[in-house]
Formats: sequence, structure tokens, C-alpha cells
Amino acid sequence: MNTAALDIATLREAYDAGDLTPADALTGIAREIENRDGELGSYLSHDLELALEEARDVDLSLPLGGVPIAIKDLISARGQPCGCASQILTGKYIAPYDATVVRRLREAGAIPFGRTNMDEFAMGSSTENSGIRPCRNPHDPDRIPGGSSGGSAAAVAADLAVAALGTDTGGSIRQPASHCGIVGLKPTYGRVSRYGLVAFASSLDQAGPMTKSVADAARLLQVIAGPCQFDSTCLDEPVPDYVAALEDGIDGMTIGLPREYFADGLDSRVRERVEAAIEKLEGQGAKTVEITLPHLDYAVATYYIIATAEASANLARFDGVRYGLREEAGDLISHYEKTRAAGFGDEVKRRIILGTYVLSSGYYDAYYLRAQKVRTLIRDDFRKAFETVDVIASPVCPTPAFRIGEKSSDPLEMYLADIYTISANLAGICGISVPCGTVEEGGKTLPTGLQLIGKDLGEPDILRAAYAVEQG
Repeated sequence: MNTAALDIATLREAYDAGDLTPADALTGIAREIENRDGELGSYLSHDLELALEEARDVDLSLPLGGVPIAIKDLISARGQPCGCASQILTGKYIAPYDATVVRRLREAGAIPFGRTNMDEFAMGSSTENSGIRPCRNPHDPDRIPGGSSGGSAAAVAADLAVAALGTDTGGSIRQPASHCGIVGLKPTYGRVSRYGLVAFASSLDQAGPMTKSVADAARLLQVIAGPCQFDSTCLDEPVPDYVAALEDGIDGMTIGLPREYFADGLDSRVRERVEAAIEKLEGQGAKTVEITLPHLDYAVATYYIIATAEASANLARFDGVRYGLREEAGDLISHYEKTRAAGFGDEVKRRIILGTYVLSSGYYDAYYLRAQKVRTLIRDDFRKAFETVDVIASPVCPTPAFRIGEKSSDPLEMYLADIYTISANLAGICGISVPCGTVEEGGKTLPTGLQLIGKDLGEPDILRAAYAVEQG
């Protein structure tokens, strides 16, 4: 039996029945990774011996007792490598502590197992920018799995992981979830602690679950959400029962359809699948209304100013002095130059340069400050929309997964792959991708996803709407 093909609930049932032990599950997953991940590249590393040690003392009565969870390679797990899929850290840094999300997983009985591939420092939309090796889509290995959490998405979709954690700065959970045909949830900013995550853009980053089902996403969010004394941006709000909310149904829910999300540029086949999913929601009692988000046209430009500016500040710590790759040179400036030239990939360098430029003297007001003002307008658009609707529905991606290398020479084209997802990060609100069918392309069957966006702390609403789509 491939235990990684099971969802959390089914795996727990097998434990309760005595059909499996956590050691069996871990050994089975490790065997599948060894046999099948060579082509996909969804994992960067896994330590079976360390995981089996944890499994010996695990309490199966806990909410996630004995459940292996794959971890994106920028989330710290004590005693495990945390390389951010980069040359500057991989093989040179072992995390000395647990990120809050990992600590909470352990406290709930889960076993962090395996470091999943990603775009280097989470900078990318395809996981082609991994500094170690590219990751491939399980539905067609010639195509991208999405990014930056492509390894987590591919591992779950290929039944190489029961569930995984990813991070979402501009769509990096939802977009690969859509391309790989799984569920991916980006929580409200501050709903989940960022302590122990290697920062890309601190005002945008959020960790969240990537799972085989909506119920599993609710189970993981239940565990990792909540206030954290180590993260001042984490919200001091009670955590509702997300799993129970799934059964509330959507009768009477009002769903907004932004005209800007259904305009030119959306693949007609994707549009058909998304509209069919929306019809499922209507069939279960939801009402749909057209809305407008007038500043959405500025979201991509706004995001890539704010995100790169914050990245340039956050990545300044990687200087080869305190940890990571160190390239010796005759003086300090040369040392910085040689270390960063060797340790950072092209996309990371591009974003650092862009961010440093928009923060530089004479350009700060023209770019960064103006982008922050537009960000406020985008957030206001959503706030006004949620005065009349409960949830907003849209595509996740404008097209199915594209071929590896197809957009590598055109960064702008690559950036536009996130056009439907980045606005939720700018507004700080929650969103989920749920599978809504497949399209045929090049002789392959490729998944696509429906995006459901909720207001601040609106995770119960988007989860029950996603559950309604999943149940059909």
C-alpha cells in the first residue's frame, strides 16, 4: 500500500484499526520517494531515520497523531536542512529551532518529513527557478507544477506526501495547487505565524496547507493557526472550528464574480471549468452577483514593486559572514560580491536589483511609496465588495500549466501568471484553490482550479464553499 495516497482522515482510520503504524507510513512514503521522485524532483531531501525516531514516541490520540507532513524548504524544522532551494544555504545550514507552524504540527502529533522543492527563496511561479533542480508536474512531466511551492504541490498530487505545508506571497500555494489538482489555502495575513519562515516579502508572506481534500486543509489550518508571541504581526484572535464549518452548507451565501477576473486573457477552457464550478455553488443555494474591483489592473505592478523592495532588504542578511556559502576575497566588498554572485540565482538577483532600485534615493516616492498607496486602494476595493458578498470566486490561473522553459526568457510573461492571485496578498485576505475539472492539451489531462477569496478571517466561508465544490 502507498500510504502517501491516503488523506489524513483515512490514514488515521488505518492507525486506529491497527492496519498501519506511523513507522509503516514513513517507510512506505520514503520508498515511494526513492522509486518515483527522480523524475519529478518534488523533494530536495528526506531523513527517514530522524522521522522514525519521532514516530516511536508519537501520541496517536492527538489530532494529527502519526501523520507525516512534507515541509517547504524555507520553513525551519529543528535538526533538518533549510536551504530555500538555494546554493547559498543548501548543504550549509541546519535549522536549530522549529518554526511556529512546525512546532504546532509536532504538538498535534504530526511528523515533519521531507523538504520539498521550490523556486529559490520563493521567487518564481514555476519552480523552474530552484537553485538545486527543477520540479515537474505529475500530470505531465514536461510541464511546470507551478510555484513557488511547486514541490509541495507535486508531492501531494503524485501521492508522495499525505499533505504538505507551503507559503504564499503572491499565489505560491494557490497557483501550484491549481496546476497540480490539489487543495491549497492561503490564510489571512496574521492568521498563521511567520516565525521561522525565511522571509521573501514580510508584509505578504503566509504559510498554509496543501492537501488532497478541503477537509484536510481545514484540519491542518486548525492546528497551525493562532496567535504567536514571536510574531508581532500575528493576530490575537480565537481560532474557530474549521472542520465543523464545512458542514454548515452554503445555502444563502452570496458569491461575487469580479468582471475584471473574467476578461480577455483567460483561457476559454479554464473559464468553462470555473463557470461550471460556480454553477455547482448556485445549485446548492448560493447566489451570484457581478462585482467590480476597479484597481485590479494595477495589482501586478504594485506587487512587484513592494515584493522586490522587501526582498532586497530581507536577503541582505545573506552575506557569507554569519552562515551559508562563503567565497573568500581580499576585502569585504569583494567578499560580498563573490558570495552573492555564486550563491544567488538569476531570478533572485533580478528581484534584488529591482527592489534596491525602487528603494533608492530619488525613486522611493515615485515607486515604493506610490505602490503602497495603490495597495490601500486595492484593499479598499475588496473591503467594499465584502459589504455585499460573502465570498469572491475567480480562476486561479489564466491557463493550464505551461511547458517547462516556455516562459523562461520572458520574465514579464512569467509574472503575469499570478495575475489572479496576487491581489489577495496585497489586501491581506484569505484565498483557497480547489480543483474544478481538467482540460486536454497535447494529449495530456491537466487540472485547473477555482479560487475562492474571503474577507479578513473569512477562512470558514471559503472552506465551506470549497467543500461544496468538492462534494459537487
